Amino acid sequence: MSESDLLFTGERFLPDCEREIWYEHFHRYTMALDFAANKKVLDAACGEGYGSHLLAQKAESVVGVDISESAIQHANKHYQHPNLRYIKSDALNMDFIDNSFDLVVSFETLEHLLEQDELMHEFKRVLKPDGVLLISTPDKKEYSDKTGFNNEFHCKELYQHEFDDMLKNSFKNSHWYGQKLMFNSSIWRLDESTDQTFEHLQFDFMDQKKRVVNRPMFNPMYFIVAASDGFIEPKTMKDYYCFTEQAEQIYGHYNAVIRAHIKAEKDCEKLIAQQQAWRKHPIIGRCIKWFGKE
Repeated sequence: MSESDLLFTGERFLPDCEREIWYEHFHRYTMALDFAANKKVLDAACGEGYGSHLLAQKAESVVGVDISESAIQHANKHYQHPNLRYIKSDALNMDFIDNSFDLVVSFETLEHLLEQDELMHEFKRVLKPDGVLLISTPDKKEYSDKTGFNNEFHCKELYQHEFDDMLKNSFKNSHWYGQKLMFNSSIWRLDESTDQTFEHLQFDFMDQKKRVVNRPMFNPMYFIVAASDGFIEPKTMKDYYCFTEQAEQIYGHYNAVIRAHIKAEKDCEKLIAQQQAWRKHPIIGRCIKWFGKE
């Protein structure tokens, strides 16, 4: 992680952030490494540059593009690599010739724009005919509708069928994954795989037979899609990606909160016991009755 000279406002992720958002963002880029190997890559809306720098470890070359001048300055300062460069540019109108890239990566960008069709057309333009777009966006049903959460920086969130229609307007093929944070971050195939390459055993408490199933039994919070007019090499796409880190920040935060709740519960029990003792006191009990504190 870098010591960021950018302030976190909630609009873009910074590696100095902790817990859930850190898992979600880093996991997407670690997944993208397989797609980026030996490829010319565009990281569209790269933010402060951590993801572009990660991709550069495996890619032939990486260009990170962001509309923020301060983000690009930060990226150039903190993330340097021989095959990596950063450019200030609007993702809707990039100064690249047609068919420039093998892979375009754009994570959590789409929902920040109203001109979503225009963005997809620009991605299509700069991609080679058999290039791949790896894009993510939250599922409006899970992210906002179910939680009641309103992200002030999101201009237009999409339901799955809306995202699917948009992709089909630009690309012939698409392979869907879902992502949801648990005590780790999971990314898994949503469409059918020709060769099941992972086991995800989960116990179904809601089923009367209490069966164990080999698949996640919940809806993803985000969609991640690899789309292309060309053939996507099957070995590039795994069926399941799991990401965590040694410090276990999520579990540590959860454990700290649970302990705080337990302590608060015990403190409340002590206060209730003390109040009951005061009521039995000949003088204090009389004062409580007098002032109507019963």
